[in-house]
Amino acid sequence: MSFRLIPFRCSTPLRARALPAARSALAALLMGACALPAWAQVSASDAWTRATVPQQKVAGVFLKLQATADARLVEASSGAARAVEIHEMAMEGNVMKMRQIPGLDLPAGKPVDLKPGGYHLMLIDLKAPLREGEAVPLSLVVQGRDGRRERLEVKALVRPISAVGSGSSHGHPHGHAHGKGSN
Repeated sequence: MSFRLIPFRCSTPLRARALPAARSALAALLMGACALPAWAQVSASDAWTRATVPQQKVAGVFLKLQATADARLVEASSGAARAVEIHEMAMEGNVMKMRQIPGLDLPAGKPVDLKPGGYHLMLIDLKAPLREGEAVPLSLVVQGRDGRRERLEVKALVRPISAVGSGSSHGHPHGHAHGKGSN
């Protein structure tokens, strides 16, 4: 079998025909990229909780979250507890009060600290005591402005029961109210 090359002649040079097509393709690609929704990639760091005593049924979880685009923490769960709630602590008069909130805003590029005495997650109805050195699995759900949800898997290190942060400890009475409708 033999091949013979046949000369190809065109009145318009190939480069002149290809350039407008390449420009059109590039313009379409850029317009398509601009139309994509901004997605909030979220990172978690320094997740921790305190060890608990055998009869203790709740524990606070603390961590730092950072999103690349505006987002909102809307849900959390853990195999270590029946439920996980997003909580806020705030001074009302001379009383520190804690209450569940429906979500927590994560502004783009700004770290949000969940810490003792402020925003945090509450493990409700612990299935077993949390022991120092273990890691508690958490699943966080973050929602972007476009409504898309992202699931983030985190492990919170269990620190000694005496671990301190920037506020009060959780899991035992110390002058603040728990749950919905606390006043």
